[in-house]
Amino acid sequence: MDTSHDARRQDEPRVARVTLLRAVGRSRASARGSSGPARLIENAVDESYNPRVSTARIPGPFLLAFLVAPLLGGACEKKQTTDTGAITAADRANEPVDTTPLTGVDTSKLDAAKQKLFYTLIGSLQSPCGKAHSLRKSVTEDTSCKRAPFAVRYVLALIEDEANETQVREAYAGKYESKEPPVKLDLGKAPRIGNDDAPVRIAEFYDYACHVCQEFKPVLDRVIAERGDKLVTYYLMYPTGNWVDSKSAAQAALAAAQQGKFKDMHATLFARSPAHNREAVMGYAKELGLDLDKFTAAYEQAAPQVESDHAQGEKVGVRGTPTVFLNERRYTGPHSPKYLEMWIDEEVAVNR
Repeated sequence: MDTSHDARRQDEPRVARVTLLRAVGRSRASARGSSGPARLIENAVDESYNPRVSTARIPGPFLLAFLVAPLLGGACEKKQTTDTGAITAADRANEPVDTTPLTGVDTSKLDAAKQKLFYTLIGSLQSPCGKAHSLRKSVTEDTSCKRAPFAVRYVLALIEDEANETQVREAYAGKYESKEPPVKLDLGKAPRIGNDDAPVRIAEFYDYACHVCQEFKPVLDRVIAERGDKLVTYYLMYPTGNWVDSKSAAQAALAAAQQGKFKDMHATLFARSPAHNREAVMGYAKELGLDLDKFTAAYEQAAPQVESDHAQGEKVGVRGTPTVFLNERRYTGPHSPKYLEMWIDEEVAVNR
């Protein structure tokens, strides 16, 4: 990542910390595979789940411990506990740690305790290429494992963002030890941003009334702006059934796409959420200067596509929104441009 990106990211450590634990809860399930009960937190009950909490006065480390809600795939899931099979920190307390510096890895931002944690993890996490040796051996000796340098940077970033050992291990397992097979999605009719031949494909399942999807939109927008030459992003409709007009919003987005106005309608629907009934979206179409006769016809015709997108989501294990797949793999990282871009850069390098 270039220095201009890094400079901007100095302003976002809180964002990464806020979302880190949310992602970790989900990565546990991802490491096991997609089986198991649906874990949707957003529900049809008329009550507020996980009410928003101002984090402005909560220090980073305490914030991390406070927000333990899982996130992408979905943000609306209930946290599950599971045994990752990792050796406990107590079991490792007296084990020698190889603290030999790694070439090209700057740990100067870490204090002594965090540096020890970093080297402990590098020496005990398994190869990101599925081989029977450690991450340290992969990065220092196994030149065929292209993912190893990225895995090291991933661990380092998580520790810099105040993750503890358990959280790093779970996040690492979600990314590098997942048992989920690659998904197959029909993206032929999906609105998209970017070129179809881009090396990285992102597919997002979302609901226009979901407030977490609304919060994720600027994250994804920034990633598209900064990595747009490397990726194409597809938008798949997944009305969760929790808001009566979510399907109407999805139809409006697809109808606007027929006139080349998907991005404008996409932004409007989130900005005006949850006002998405037929009358409201017709008003948005008029505001955007769309041909209303064509829009109305396309709006009615879009209903089957919304159902098809939703069915695809069900088939690949979507249980909440937003759910993101990156090159057919479920994204399990934090809701942060930094981490999304790390995944993207790794895929570009590995698949050259």
